[in-house]
Parts: sequence; structure tokens; C-alpha cells
Amino acid sequence: MRRWHPGVGLALEGASEHATWRWYSQRPDGAVEVDAEAFWAARGGTVDFVTGLVASTLSRRTQLGCFGLHEWAMVYSDPDTRHELPLRLGADGTDAVVEANDLVCTHFDAYRFFTDSALSRNASPLARETQAAMEQPGCLHGTMDLYKWCVKLTPAVPSELTLDCFELAIDVRRLDMAASPYDVSRYGLEAVRIETPEGKSEYAARQREFSVRGAALRRRLLDACEAIRSAGLAELGAR
Repeated sequence: MRRWHPGVGLALEGASEHATWRWYSQRPDGAVEVDAEAFWAARGGTVDFVTGLVASTLSRRTQLGCFGLHEWAMVYSDPDTRHELPLRLGADGTDAVVEANDLVCTHFDAYRFFTDSALSRNASPLARETQAAMEQPGCLHGTMDLYKWCVKLTPAVPSELTLDCFELAIDVRRLDMAASPYDVSRYGLEAVRIETPEGKSEYAARQREFSVRGAALRRRLLDACEAIRSAGLAELGAR
């Protein structure tokens, strides 16, 4: 996060420090740039995966009916909690909320942490192989993942995009934990009580706002991926 990268397609003058970093090369005129050919050769598969996942997510209708119950499903009917925080409603109260609502999680990396008792309650079984076919733009975890994809594609994506995705991920995570079964008041977060109609309404409204912000970043990430692909293939073709 402390290292700024221009992304592919922009050469830097007087950037001797960048010249020592991985994935950078120095041109004959002394300017330094991301070595798109080397990055594409090593990470082209990742670029294609991110492109496919982000594009398919953007193409889908935003779903706002999950109400953050993925966090509740991770502690359902299990005496052990994933975080060292008390359950706001206690174990029985937490289980009752899960049992009173539908689980409609679409994000595999949340679903895979469901307790065994909660897995069968989800509307659809999820798997890594079907990730791109299931993710949708309303998912909080899918939106937070935009930062992860930028990091995986560093330094070929512009740092401005990485930072914007990081800031969105922070905002999303605050809602994610405020709506969770945990008492997070020690962190200055006010609970979003999704077990109530008012809490569900608040969660869905904030979720919609994040989906709009996420859509703009997904388009920028797709542009960055296309720039990597085009530059990498162009350099290969020029050899």
C-alpha cells in the first residue's frame, strides 16, 4: 500500500527506485515501466480469471435479500465462534435468527466457513468451480474482493484503483461486522439489527449504495485487465 504503481502503459522518468522492484524494466531511454510481457506470461491466467469473474458479476441483477446472514451461518449451532467477541443475542438467539430467515448466500468464500449445520440451509450449494456463475453485485464479500484482485494484479494495475477498492472494502467491512451476530460496540460500531424489519431495511439500503460504488470500480478493474492483456500480447507480438 505504501508503494505507488502507475500500472501498465505509463513509463516513469527519474524512477530509479521503481527499477529495482519486481515486474519493472528499464527502457533504452532510461524510463522505467511495468514489464507487461513478463507479467502477462506469469499472471495471464489470473488476469483472465479476474476478468471473467468481474464481468459476469457486473452482468447480473443486484440481490439485496441476504441481510448479512452469512456471518450468522458461520456460528450457527456451534459453541465455537470465529472471532473473540460475544454474540449479541447469545447462542440460542443467534440460532433462532438463522432458523427464522432464508440463507441465500452467493459467495463461495463466505459459504465455505458456514458451520456444517448451516450449509444445507443455503438456497444453493456453492463451489469454487461455480464461483463465476454465482457471484452478484450486491454481495458485500464480492465487493470487498475487488481490493484482493487489485493486490493480486499489483503492480500492473494503477495504485489509484487499488486504493479506491481498499477504501470501499473498509466501508463494506464495517457494515459486514455491524450486521453480524457479534457485539462490536467496543469498536465504536452501532449494531445493524438485521433480525428486525428496520435493520433489514437499513442493511439493504446500504448494500445498494455499495453495489453502485462497486460497479464503477468493477468497470475500472476490467479496463485495467484489458490494458494488461493488450500490452502483454503486443510486446510478445513485437518480438
